[in-house]
This record gives sequence, C-alpha cells and structure tokens, in this order.
Amino acid sequence: MKGIAAIIAAGLLGRAAAAPSELPPPSLVVEKRALPTVTIATGNVIGISRLQTEAFNGIPYALPPVGNLRLRPPVRLNSSFGTFDGTGIAPACPQFLAQTESSDLLTQVLDTVTSLPFFQTVLNVKEDCLGINVIRPIGTKAGDKLPVLFWIFGGGFELGWTSMYDGGPLVTNAIAMGKPYVFVAVNYRTGGFGFMPGKEILKDGSSNLGLLDQRMGLEWVSDNIAAFGGDPDKVTIWGESAGAISVLDQMVLYNGDNTYKGKKLFRAGIMNSGSIVPAAPVDCPKGQAVYDNVVKKAGCSAAADTLACLRKAPYDTFLAAANSVPGILSYTSVALSYLPRPDGKVLTKSADLLIKSGQYAAVPMIIGDQEDEGTLFSLFQTNITTTAKLVSYLGDVFFHSATKSQLQSLVGTYDAFLTEGSPFGTGLLNEVYPGFKRLAAILGDLVFTLTRRVFLTDALTANPSVPAWSYISSYDFGTPILGTFHGSDLLQVFYGLLPNYASKSIQSFYANFLYNLDPNDASGGTSAKTKVADIWPQYTIKDKKLIQFFNNRAGSLKDDFRSDSYSWINGNVAALYI
Repeated sequence: MKGIAAIIAAGLLGRAAAAPSELPPPSLVVEKRALPTVTIATGNVIGISRLQTEAFNGIPYALPPVGNLRLRPPVRLNSSFGTFDGTGIAPACPQFLAQTESSDLLTQVLDTVTSLPFFQTVLNVKEDCLGINVIRPIGTKAGDKLPVLFWIFGGGFELGWTSMYDGGPLVTNAIAMGKPYVFVAVNYRTGGFGFMPGKEILKDGSSNLGLLDQRMGLEWVSDNIAAFGGDPDKVTIWGESAGAISVLDQMVLYNGDNTYKGKKLFRAGIMNSGSIVPAAPVDCPKGQAVYDNVVKKAGCSAAADTLACLRKAPYDTFLAAANSVPGILSYTSVALSYLPRPDGKVLTKSADLLIKSGQYAAVPMIIGDQEDEGTLFSLFQTNITTTAKLVSYLGDVFFHSATKSQLQSLVGTYDAFLTEGSPFGTGLLNEVYPGFKRLAAILGDLVFTLTRRVFLTDALTANPSVPAWSYISSYDFGTPILGTFHGSDLLQVFYGLLPNYASKSIQSFYANFLYNLDPNDASGGTSAKTKVADIWPQYTIKDKKLIQFFNNRAGSLKDDFRSDSYSWINGNVAALYI
C-alpha cells in the first residue's frame, strides 16, 4: 500500500513540477513602479504592486510561537522589525492534511505527498507563521478610511493558510463595482498546534490558541489598518467552513466582549457554511484521548511534565505526533480531533449556550450554506450501509453522550429512499454506496444547514432588532456525486473561477454589506454600481426567508425544509456535543 501511495504521489508531484513550463508567456506587462511602503508602529512594510492592487504579505503580528512559546497563547509583537519585506508568499502554519500511520490508501497518498520537502517548500510551511496579509486598491493612502474585510480561512481547524486565498481579485472586482475596500487575511495555528485539548492544556491556560491568534490579528487591524487606508471602525469578519465557525466564535469569545482599547473590533459578520458547533470541554474524555495519543507518539509519556516535553520536542517529531489522530478526510469525517472547545475563560461555554443566553457580540450578519454540505464528508464510510450501522456510527464516532434511542429517533427523521438524500433533487442517482445519500443529508444538516437554522432562531430570539440575511446555494446542481458541495462557494465566490450570476451577485451583495450593513443598500463608495436586480429578504423568525442562488438567477425559499429533523436537532442539542 505504501508503494502504491508513493507512485501516486510521484505522479502528482510530476504534474505539479511540469505545470509552470506549460503556461503561456504573460500577455500583460505591469508597469515598473516603486514598491509601496507603509509605516506602522513596528516598522516599515514593503509591498508589491499589481495591476490594480497592492499586497503586503505575512506581516508579523505576534512573536514566533516556537520553542517555549509553542502551545501557548500568542504574544503580541511590540518590538520593531525594522523594514519587513512583504512582497513574497506568506508562510503557512504547520498543516494537518492527512493522518500519519493510516491504513487508508487515500490518506496514505495525502500523507506521502504533503510530507515531501517539495510540497513543504511550495507551501512555505513554518512554525513561525503568525502573519497578516493586507491587499488594498492601488493609490489608497492613510486616511482614506475604506471598509475592511477580515478573512478567516477554513479547513476543519486542521489545515489552511492565507496564501491559499489571494484577495486581489475580490478587491479588483470591488473597485469595478464602486465599492473599494481593504482585504485582510490572518494566519492562525491549526491542528495540534492551535487546538490541542486535554486537562494539561486547560490547566496551563493554553486552549483555543487558534482563536486567540485570530483575535490578536483583529487587534493588529485595530492598531494598524488606518496606515494602509482602512477604517478600523468598519471591519467585517468573514469566514468559510471552520472560518465561519471561527466568525461565530469571535462573536462569543469572552462572553461576547469584542472590544479592544474601548472600541469594537468588528461591526458585522459573514458566515459561509458554519455557525455553532456544540462542543464538550477541553478536558472531556475525547479531548484527553487526543492529548494522550499525541504525548505517546511524541515519546513524552514518561515525562514528569508531558506538556513541557511536547514544547521541547523537535518540530518534525511534534508534527508527526499531532497528526497521528484521525483527520477530517477519513472515516471519522467531521467528528474533528481538533476544534474550539469550552475552557471557562476564552470560550466560557459551548457556543450554542452562549448564543441562546445572548452572551455574544450581536452584529448584523449574513449566514448560509451550500445545498449539499454533507456529500464531501460521506465518501469514506462505505461500510455504513444499514440504519443500524448508521445509528452505531453516529454514537461511536460523533455523539458519545447521545443514547441509542435518541439517535434512532434522529435517523428516523430521514427517509432512506434515494430520492430524499443528498445531493438533493437528484432522484435515484449518485448513491455511491448503499446509504451514502442518507448519511450525506444527516451530516450536512447536523454540522451546517440545520444548525444554522438553530443558530438564527436563538440569535434572533435574543436580539430581534439586529438584522440577519441567510441563503442556500444551488449553483452547482448536477455535479456528479457531490452536488453543490461543501467548499464549492470558494470556487464561485472567492476565486471567481465561474464568473456567472451567482459569483457576481454575491460579491455585489457582500460589498454593499461592507459599506452599509445591508446587502441591498448600494449607496456610498465611488458609485452605486453594486445595485443587484434581486432583493435579498431579511431573515426573521416569523418569515424565515432565504435567498437561493443558482448559476444564472436567484430565487426565494422558506427555511422550513426537513422540519422534522430540525425539530429533533433543536430539541436535543445537549445530546449533540462532540
């Protein structure tokens, strides 16, 4: 199996290495300009000029989280770095792309590819990785006070890095729409480096480090973005998947206190495919099992202080140990090994409880989902072919506190007939293995789609005067097996690879929201070009209206589908803690 994985990996790397020579020569020549430079409290930052934007990459906002600072909260960088070269590719934090020592072929391939020096070099992976990317329209200067879009990448809290997400095309499109803004992306620690659980971590005060990295990035924006032409009072936080969950977590951190130096760190939020994740505490049995496994794999079991041993371990040793637990692209799927967990201080309770009690920063928000969120995460469970096996799988892997009777009741709200499963609306097609479409519907609803409805109901009950808009995306209907799958909005909305109605309209709605806290209000900016033909109805508990995005139009939909499943989930959240 290892040999097969190596062969496939070599093939993938061969293609990657050959790609640059196959590209045609560039047809556009950028006029040579003096490199843009911005002065902030910690030094001078040199950026790079593009056709319509300027980029400043990897600006450090914290001390390197290495050595004794590994597995500790970020420490703000206050000393001067002199002149910082922000023209290159920002480094990626250590990645958990695949579980080490797995017997699964696909996981072996991923582990083989991503462990090779070539791949690590391409990603520029470093433990010293806490930096900020800033992209602004060319000609922007201090004092221009453009709105700020603060991006938090996704990746299951296991992987992701800022360089994956070049906000340049977004800013370019915003300029064309008459709504220029400053794009900011924050690198934060993922996997075992950023979300290690366990009683030792809890006692040390070193939990939820990735969330603390994000928060320090927001504080950096508050202190420095004005020098880049941004307005620190007009920050919207935006994330996808784990990034969207992080947006909600930033809303509930410190019981909803999002102030810094007496000012709000953000005034609005956008959540693409993610909201509440009911989670057991940092020192819960599952979390402790993860910590103990990492300690064992790192050779620290006999140490008097296992956490100190992990901090002293060589980088490669700790990385392999941290990645020895089940990953997201595996049989355990979205029953994540690493995720934000309540610690009593930073994340005082599970996010669902904080929202329900109104202990969160109530800001205008946009939140929505892809129609088929669960398909991507249901490809690895080919043995889950009966209702009994499905109930056992959910209990053994996901919800340890749920009773068998509860899970039978939940599963019973989902019809086993093929026409009812996900990808939705595809009749008898796309059943990869017996039970695939049913499992895909359940996982998509539990982690994303119906928990979104639970969140909106609780948030609007606590703060009915704070506006919200919600959506469902169906623009990739017909994609075999996956449908409009989790993450496909990145292709449409972020990267704009398909510049169709969905891509253009969503970017326009978002630009309006940045400026006016209302996706339908096209006023302000350099022009009102961002007016969209469709109206996005505001979401209320009474009406529950969604906008539905197709590739060539928008429609409307009432958020009452799969009502029996929703009612069960809403009434049994306490049984769904992972």
